Amino acid sequence: MEMDWIWGLVGGGLIGLGGAVYLLGNGRIMGASGILGGLIDGTERNAAVEKLAFLAGVVLLPLILQTVFAAQASTHMTSNITIIIAAGLLVGIGTRIANGCTSGHGVCGISRLSLRGIVATVFYILAGGLTLTLFRHVLGVI
Repeated sequence: MEMDWIWGLVGGGLIGLGGAVYLLGNGRIMGASGILGGLIDGTERNAAVEKLAFLAGVVLLPLILQTVFAAQASTHMTSNITIIIAAGLLVGIGTRIANGCTSGHGVCGISRLSLRGIVATVFYILAGGLTLTLFRHVLGVI
C-alpha cells in the first residue's frame, strides 16, 4: 500500500477521534467554521480559550508531525497566491451560507446519521468537483 493512502487513513482517523473527543468533552459538534466564526464575531467569548486551543492544534500539529517524520506533503495546489486567497474566501463564505463545513456536516453530521449533514456533504463534494472541473479543465487557471 502506498504511503499516501496510509497517511490519509491516519489523518482521517485523527480527525474522527478529534470530533469524538470534542463532542464527548463539551457536547458540541467539532465544526471548524463554527469555531472560527464564533471567535471572529464574538458570540462565544465564554469558550474562547477552548476554541483557540482547537485552532492552534489544527495549525500546529501538522507542522510538528512534518518535523518529526521529515515528510513533505504533496498537495498539487497552485502556486498562484491570488487563486489561493480567493479560494479560501469562497470556502469561508460557503461555510457560513451552509451553516457549517465539512468537519461539522461531513465528519460529525454523517457519523450521527444527520440527514442535514449528509445532504450538505453531498453538495460540498459536487460543488468541489464542478469547481475543479471548471477552473482546471475549462478555464485552465489551476
